[in-house]
Amino acid sequence: MDSAIPSLEEISFQIILHAGNARSSSMEAIHLAKEGKFEEAAAKIAEAEKEFLEAHHSQTKLLQKEASGQGQSPTVLLIHSQDHLMTAMTVKEMAQEFIELYERIKQ
Repeated sequence: MDSAIPSLEEISFQIILHAGNARSSSMEAIHLAKEGKFEEAAAKIAEAEKEFLEAHHSQTKLLQKEASGQGQSPTVLLIHSQDHLMTAMTVKEMAQEFIELYERIKQ
């Protein structure tokens, strides 16, 4: 097995890590927007986007493993990581909506 490609468990934990960071940044963005700090909120959304990019890079590693014939059956940990990622993506989308609403209220 190619040691340059992380294990399924390592990749799952990378996805959980980056999705969790993205979710936290998104929630911080909502709180900042609520305080009227819209530029800071936008910066937190940008941080979330960077974390999502890292999570997607981890997913790409899974695809590379599968394409090279090293695919594995999904584990509960992998499914859990995908759940974290999808939830974090939803939180970010909702955060963007909240920010827009807070900006409208401020006007």
